[in-house]
Amino acid sequence: MRISVIGCGYLGAVHAASMAKLGHEVVAVDVDPVKIERLAAGDAPFFEPGLPEILSEAIESGRIRFTTDMSEVAGSRVHFVAVGTPQGPTGAADLTYVDAAVAALTQYVAADEFVVGKSTVPVGTAARLATSLSAAVPGATLVWNPEFLREGFAVQDTISPDRLVYGVPSGAAGESAVAALDEVYATTLAEGTPRLVVDLATAELVKVSANAFLATKISFINAMAEIAEVVGADVTALADAIGHDARIGRKFLNAGLGFGGGCLPKDIRAFQARATELGVGESLAFLADVDAINLRRRAHVVTLAEDLLGGDVTGKHVAVLGLAFKPNSDDVRDSPALDITARLHELGAVVSAYDPEANGTAARIHPEVHYVDSADEALRGADLVLVLTEWNEFRQLDPAVVAGLVERPVVVDGRNCLDRDAWTAAGFTVRGMGR
Repeated sequence: MRISVIGCGYLGAVHAASMAKLGHEVVAVDVDPVKIERLAAGDAPFFEPGLPEILSEAIESGRIRFTTDMSEVAGSRVHFVAVGTPQGPTGAADLTYVDAAVAALTQYVAADEFVVGKSTVPVGTAARLATSLSAAVPGATLVWNPEFLREGFAVQDTISPDRLVYGVPSGAAGESAVAALDEVYATTLAEGTPRLVVDLATAELVKVSANAFLATKISFINAMAEIAEVVGADVTALADAIGHDARIGRKFLNAGLGFGGGCLPKDIRAFQARATELGVGESLAFLADVDAINLRRRAHVVTLAEDLLGGDVTGKHVAVLGLAFKPNSDDVRDSPALDITARLHELGAVVSAYDPEANGTAARIHPEVHYVDSADEALRGADLVLVLTEWNEFRQLDPAVVAGLVERPVVVDGRNCLDRDAWTAAGFTVRGMGR
């Protein structure tokens, strides 16, 4: 099928390349000419495992092209809208880019074609856009097909997702939309991927509800970590024990610095804002506590660093290992690791920060921090080591070697990812989260 993808940020670039991988002819559009130029050359503008390979393959095969010219989408049967919905000043989602993309598309969409939303939007957005699309192009159909990408696994999650959700209108238009999306995802469906066909509002709610639940689960175990530290319990053992309950499960019960990135923080705030607009703000009032617990973890690590350095970090050499909000990504949007790093710098610590992929993205946000090119360089002469992102490179550090580099053998394991016994045996004082 010939399809278009509007927006070539993280979501759009991955989706476009993945659709080409599935055999479709794809035209991908973005207003940023620099981004388009890089993608057209096979150069992904962000780090995502597997993307460079499928991007290069798609370009070489001729199944994908990148452009700033919206008119080139004409003739595509399905048009995916994958633009950003950043957090606005009130916490609500900013729909400027979604509205602009759909408005621009109406000049080129034909009556028998489909506009498919991928962006995460407040419930009710799809119904509003469907009305405007129908008025501009009678016969065109708006559908919502939420994404469930995990950074670091986005290619896999697009090509082989754990479920597909189609939000479609009722009647014949909805039946035609389902048939079109089934054709788009034919390879994925043939692998047995579950497919759920729902109304537009439910499709919008699926994405934000999933993120709200995951955020709540992460904040829950971090709240337990706060209690565990006071009473001398081990939150990791606690998570193992309650995780054996099939009703709870072990995933997302890892205490640490909390969540970050471009999805969970903004999505739960936008969800709260939308619930308030709908007059049911009390339904999601608990998400304010989820957010507060999450942000409190960052302050806790800063306080812990101060305590371990005698109450004052001024002039002390702090080695920071990890800046991205999670491993296998260079994304530092709302990253707990980068936030903690910047706070310590502001307090007067001499910070040496290193991340295998995120030094560059971090430096664009906090250029005042000193970034180095290796873990060894960061560790040399350190009075305190902070492991803030659980990259395998840091998990696999030899504590005996590290002991020979640092000035004081003290480490804060912000992700509970180190072999505590091995580091202790090497002479380190190890402080974990909730341990």
